[in-house]
Amino acid sequence: MTTSSGTPGFLERLSSLLMREPEDREQLIKLLQSAHQRKLLDADALSITEGALAASEVTVREVMVPRPLMEVIDAKDSLETIIAQVNRTAHSRFPVVEGNRDQVIGILLAKDLLRVQRGDDFRLRDWVRPAIFVPEFKRLDGLLREFRVSRNHMAVVIDEYAGVAGLITIEDVLEQIVGEIEDEYDFAEEDDNIHLDQSGLYRVKANTSVDDFNDAFGTSLGDGKSATVGGLILRQTGRVPAVNETIAIDGTSFQVLRVDTRRIYTLLVSGPRHADAPA
Repeated sequence: MTTSSGTPGFLERLSSLLMREPEDREQLIKLLQSAHQRKLLDADALSITEGALAASEVTVREVMVPRPLMEVIDAKDSLETIIAQVNRTAHSRFPVVEGNRDQVIGILLAKDLLRVQRGDDFRLRDWVRPAIFVPEFKRLDGLLREFRVSRNHMAVVIDEYAGVAGLITIEDVLEQIVGEIEDEYDFAEEDDNIHLDQSGLYRVKANTSVDDFNDAFGTSLGDGKSATVGGLILRQTGRVPAVNETIAIDGTSFQVLRVDTRRIYTLLVSGPRHADAPA
């Protein structure tokens, strides 16, 4: 359909563009980029489409939560222990193991605990749902389809010897497609890694180097192995901390503002020397 001014309309321009059938993935991406340049696709739509195409080349192993960082519940744990772990981690799903991490017997949904009436007759096995297992070399696009069909949000990843290599959630897959989802605790990429918070404390990106942090705050943190503040905290705790959890290192306190199942993003720093940081 041509407009009254004689210029092609939106549908006509889109049809004309798509009539040039791409012969391979590279040509398809160039075609999409051309559509963006012609304002047929906005930047977000282009980014999501490119992410969806890239997902077919990324394996589960590349984005999974590795075995040592998995938060699991033992089949012998009491209801009190399980509730404490749910509150500490703020996760919604947990693999349930029997004896060791290679013996996953199912998945526990934290929301199911709300239906527990009495703790004295609680049997964890009654609340465990079936787990799905996927090989570590499975592609993300195939896994996403499997999640949709099975209506599961978490899968246990196994290696070639049938041992547990890690776990992956539907959120991990979607983040690979749509990109990192930011929240109110994030600040612009171009901003400094250390940012004055409205509370008078400092928000710090977890990927800030330990050296830069020490220079800014006048501290002498470091373990000789960790290059970033986030890495330092992971080595200190031996796990991924929960949101709002506070970790103290040599008199400096780090409150976790934003974290996912694999990494720390943003921290709120307080301590005896926080006022020395630059404004």
